[in-house]
Amino acid sequence: MSLLERLNQDMKQAMRNKDKQTLSVIRMVKASLQNDAIKLGKDGLSEEEELTVLSRELKQRKDSLHEFQEAGRDDLVEKLEEEIKVLQVYMPEQLSQEQLEEIVLETIKEVDATSKKEMGKVMSALMPKVKGKADGSQVNQLVQKHLS
Repeated sequence: MSLLERLNQDMKQAMRNKDKQTLSVIRMVKASLQNDAIKLGKDGLSEEEELTVLSRELKQRKDSLHEFQEAGRDDLVEKLEEEIKVLQVYMPEQLSQEQLEEIVLETIKEVDATSKKEMGKVMSALMPKVKGKADGSQVNQLVQKHLS
C-alpha cells in the first residue's frame, strides 16, 4: 500500500473517530506531498521522494519543538509532540545505535576515508543508506567520532 493510500485510509478513520489532531497532521502531510509533486511536475511521488517529504516535515516539527521548549511555550510543545507521534507512524523503523554505527564504519571503509577532511565524501555516500531511518545530526556525530 502506498503512503498516499495509507494516509487516505487513516484520514477517513480520523474523521470517523473525530480525532482532529491526527486529521490535521495527515492533511498537512498530504498537502506537502501534493505540493512537492506539483513542484516536480509529476502526478505522484516515488517512495523515496515521499520519504524525503515526511523526513522534512518531521525535522521541521522537531526543530520547532526545541525552540518552543527553550521559550517555555508548554502549550505549543504538547501540540507538537502529538504531531511528531502521528508523523512517526509513517516513517520507516529507525535504526538502533549499533546498526547505525555499523553502517557508518562500513561506509567509511567503502570510501576509504581517514580524516575529517573527507567527511563530505562519507556523508554523501552514507545518507542515502540511512534516509528516513536515522537522524542526520546523529549520523554526523558518529561520522565525526570515527574519523577523528
